[in-house]
Amino acid sequence: MGGTMLIPAVDEGLEGLLRSALPLPPEVGEVSFEQPSGGWSAQLSRVAVNLFLYGVARSPLPPVGGGFRVGPDGAREERAATPLIELQYLVSAWASTVPDEHRLLGDVVTCFLSHQLLPGADEVRLALAADGPDRPRDLWASLDGPHKASFTLVVTAPVPPPAWRPAAPPVQRVEGRTRAVSAVTETGRRP
Repeated sequence: MGGTMLIPAVDEGLEGLLRSALPLPPEVGEVSFEQPSGGWSAQLSRVAVNLFLYGVARSPLPPVGGGFRVGPDGAREERAATPLIELQYLVSAWASTVPDEHRLLGDVVTCFLSHQLLPGADEVRLALAADGPDRPRDLWASLDGPHKASFTLVVTAPVPPPAWRPAAPPVQRVEGRTRAVSAVTETGRRP
């Protein structure tokens, strides 16, 4: 997942995964990233999977990448490690009947449980969140729309890495110097 378009690239990858794994071709249903408000849901005319991005935070996992390389001109270059970002999506299914919604939501859960990594972007991890302080039911209370069965998908992705830059020259030599120190007595006088 390169470039500077981290979130749009993740969105595209998630949509591609859902469309191929369910399958959910564009003529059959929607994959939407809109806020699932009453206005949005009133416009639906076919099945939909909604992935509403509601949280973006730095991951507690250590940064990745970085290191040294020999550049095209033969000079050593370095790049700093990049932090990981967690994207939290509220995932819900929308259909004309509750049984159809439950089937669709079950298929979506199965899809994400079957793929721990986003296809085509091995450094992007997918996980269903445990029920914690950011519970979907609490989020639904703040949205202007009907409450739906849902879950939180946590996507962990690296921030696009910084450019390579010239590295400091390698250490060629280490010197140490010593000096004799005279003893000092308990009274602070030298013998």
